[in-house]
Amino acid sequence: MLQQSENGAERKVIRMRLEMKNLVKIYGNHTALDGVSITLTNGIYGLLGSNGAGKSTLMNLITDNVSRTSGEILCDGTDILKHGKSFRKRLGYMPQQQGFYEQLSARAFLLYMASLKELPRKEAKKQTDKLLEVVNLGEVAHKKIGEFSGGMIQRVLLAQALLGNPEMLLLDEPTAGLDPKERIRIRNFISEIAENKIVLISTHVVSDIEFIAKEIILLKSGRLVSHDTCQNLVKQIENKVFEIETDKENLKYFQDNYRVSNLCHNEDKIIVRIVTDNPPENCKVQAVKPTLEDLYLYVFANRTSISDIN
Repeated sequence: MLQQSENGAERKVIRMRLEMKNLVKIYGNHTALDGVSITLTNGIYGLLGSNGAGKSTLMNLITDNVSRTSGEILCDGTDILKHGKSFRKRLGYMPQQQGFYEQLSARAFLLYMASLKELPRKEAKKQTDKLLEVVNLGEVAHKKIGEFSGGMIQRVLLAQALLGNPEMLLLDEPTAGLDPKERIRIRNFISEIAENKIVLISTHVVSDIEFIAKEIILLKSGRLVSHDTCQNLVKQIENKVFEIETDKENLKYFQDNYRVSNLCHNEDKIIVRIVTDNPPENCKVQAVKPTLEDLYLYVFANRTSISDIN
């Protein structure tokens, strides 16, 4: 497909389509994924779920690092197992954790990863140097990874995922360990490159995806709870989020009996934000606009589906 650029020139826009049909993964007696079906096209998808929801398992099935028990993963209509090596070349993966050669510099590590992706040496050097600048590591390119902070390591992992200009990016907790400034910088960068890519972001930092994801995918206990735009999902909990003014003596009551999403101390008063179907009747409550974080708390507190939200 051709699109008109700002200067009038035509540029090719790659349209990849990834379909997951009834995916199941069982480890012994544990079902990690249970019949997940979803289709991804160009754009950013936020993958939300508590620990053990199946987020990392889903990513590992897409990368074929783990074999599926049953179901299909189709890339442009063909199973990825039939694509083989050609599919993996179209894929960039940032794991939550990865073993490093701690004596290697960041630049040497990226060049090594580029060789595994079979990039020509000249192109590998060009991309490595560019990506180190993109993730703000250009000045420490020759420093040993073993001397890096956790946040710096996250940026190295993101850079290696981008080697080869993949059509699909799988990012597992990409902003973990980053300070707010770097988190915003990386988030904006991901948003910029997503026009021509499928980007799947698994994260616990809801703010990382609330404004940049075209759809949010909710997984719970290996099952697909829902997927839709953030706006549509959040609408389903309108009139279920409230703020109440209380004091220290009564705070514990709300903490014990309600899902508290936020507390704001204001002199001797405390504003409590709760997510509930049944607000308290013995005090003044104010309905407020829900957020994706409120939805997360609502869904993963005790529900397996949000289809029954009224």
